[in-house]
Amino acid sequence: MTPMVTPKASSIAAAEPALVQPNAENHYDVTLADLPLSCPMPGMHLWNSHPKVYLAIEETGSAKCPYCGATYALTRGR
Repeated sequence: MTPMVTPKASSIAAAEPALVQPNAENHYDVTLADLPLSCPMPGMHLWNSHPKVYLAIEETGSAKCPYCGATYALTRGR
């Protein structure tokens, strides 16, 4: 009989940032580095969220997700 081996978590996974819960907030401030803007944003869990939708925010500086109602404001800081 072969002994059961439990896989160990790799050190790479420990270095990755924790994912954020999607739709946890109703408002998000985003920067030019976040473009193209999508909801949910990269870095959010996707398994319990709505389908990814891209939001046009460049012209007006604000956008609202048609699925979850989250609002986004473009901050043109330094």
